[in-house]
Amino acid sequence: MTGLALETVRKRQGVSQVQAAKLLGLSQPMLSHMETGKRNVSLEVAQRAAELFGGEPTALPLNPLPRHSDETLASELGRLGYPGYAHLSGRLRNPAEFLLDALDHSDLDVRTTEGLPWVVLKYPHLDWSWLLREVKLRNRQNRLGFVASLANRMALQNGPLVVLNVLEPVLRELEDARLAKEDTLCQESWPLSRKQHVRAVRSKLAAHWNLDTRLSEVDLANYVA
Repeated sequence: MTGLALETVRKRQGVSQVQAAKLLGLSQPMLSHMETGKRNVSLEVAQRAAELFGGEPTALPLNPLPRHSDETLASELGRLGYPGYAHLSGRLRNPAEFLLDALDHSDLDVRTTEGLPWVVLKYPHLDWSWLLREVKLRNRQNRLGFVASLANRMALQNGPLVVLNVLEPVLRELEDARLAKEDTLCQESWPLSRKQHVRAVRSKLAAHWNLDTRLSEVDLANYVA
């Protein structure tokens, strides 16, 4: 979150700088320095401001390093608004960072995996340049390609046109970077026999992205944004 974004969400809520500093646990001069760009907005302040003043999570700082547990990822997905985890509410996280963390897991809870296309639909204006760069560094572009393709199909059925416009160049870039190696959608511990079975019955879309998964848009019908 930039200082300007912090100032914008604060003013949008009609909160004075003095009031905001108190709520954020800062001195007023420190908050002023952050809003004017003299000091960087820390992750903790950005998260607290987004929670207090309703800022978009896509404005939160991005860090490719944090690895969160299945339980934490589930609560973060709930905090982002995913209907399947409406009963959970973790810390607010940038959706691009959340997707990178989830897609880079060797094994991930199936219920959380089902929520990944929803994240793309809900937050189409995330930092795609950052996310595409990071998934390519980890050879996870096929996983993102499949998830984004599912989101695109869901948008074709029910979603706003803006999602399709945003995803078109993203999918082109992922297509160009598509890997020939077979993979799973975050289920690497499956025994070979199960992988072979799923490969035999997977969708054409999953086969295109060389992923052993049975996930399809039919499984996601209840969670269209």
